[in-house]
Amino acid sequence: MDITTNYLGLKLRSPLVVSASPLSEDIDNIKRMEDAGAAAVVLYSLFEEQLRQDRLEMHQHLEHGTESFAEALSYFPESSEYRLGPEEYLKHIAAAKKSTRLPVIASLNGSSVGGWTEYAKKIQQAGADALELNIYYIPTDMSLSGQVVEETYLNILKAVKGEVSIPVSVKLSPFFSNFANMAKRLDDAGANGLVMFNRFYQPDIELESLEVKPNILLSTPMAMRLPLRWIALLHGKVKASLAATSGIHRASDALKMLMVGADATMLCSTVIRHGIPQIAMIEREMINWLEEHEYESVSQLKGSLSQKNCPEPAAFERAQYMKAITNFALPRT
Repeated sequence: MDITTNYLGLKLRSPLVVSASPLSEDIDNIKRMEDAGAAAVVLYSLFEEQLRQDRLEMHQHLEHGTESFAEALSYFPESSEYRLGPEEYLKHIAAAKKSTRLPVIASLNGSSVGGWTEYAKKIQQAGADALELNIYYIPTDMSLSGQVVEETYLNILKAVKGEVSIPVSVKLSPFFSNFANMAKRLDDAGANGLVMFNRFYQPDIELESLEVKPNILLSTPMAMRLPLRWIALLHGKVKASLAATSGIHRASDALKMLMVGADATMLCSTVIRHGIPQIAMIEREMINWLEEHEYESVSQLKGSLSQKNCPEPAAFERAQYMKAITNFALPRT
């Protein structure tokens, strides 16, 4: 069974890619992912706030005490000349590449151009095979138009693409007035891949302490419906690779994503919940299904039920909503 796929111009042994999570902070875990059959790994994210904080802390360290002795100003280089930033992340990329044969995809998480371009170049130099831009942007300024928000995404992508030659994907939120148009604009701007979708972690309220606290919930298979629909709509209409993330827990979930046109299916919550061996189990079950249904390869399956190839293309649009509502049966009481 040929389960190879192409994602971001990389030939992968299967569509099963481990998405960004704390699991990738440990090189031994990455080795175990390779042994379990992972096709690639997206490293945990380097956050824009980390870049800012590192600059602030270094600046304060260099300037501390300089007001006491004028000559002390010449003891250290200017902060702009100092090599700043979380160098550990770059070392981790190099270590992962040295320890495994897995394609390593780095991840930058932020909301502005900021230090992205500088670190994108360093990430490439460290040996990353590709870069995922995880643009986590929740606009709350009431004076900010949707056009400005969209331009922020495009500007980040263009700035990074101008600095690196490795493939660059964009991990997106679905919250655009016209997601299809946004996907096309990113595609036209040179995105090598679109990852659907980013999960915005919502805060919770602690009633006893009356505090707002972060709250992280692992996904369930129900979360796959949204990326499934949009990948089906975009397949064959953009040049960029399409990756499905969120809600992929079983072989059946991965197979459905491939049917609608995904080039890669990203695993996270299921690996955290069930352990790294879950990757091998999903692959075995996926191969068994393909053999039972007489497929020869993943390529033969890919996109077969996208909107472009679906016998009922309207099923992915409003008609699906109307059909679901009219056919819904209330439970008997």
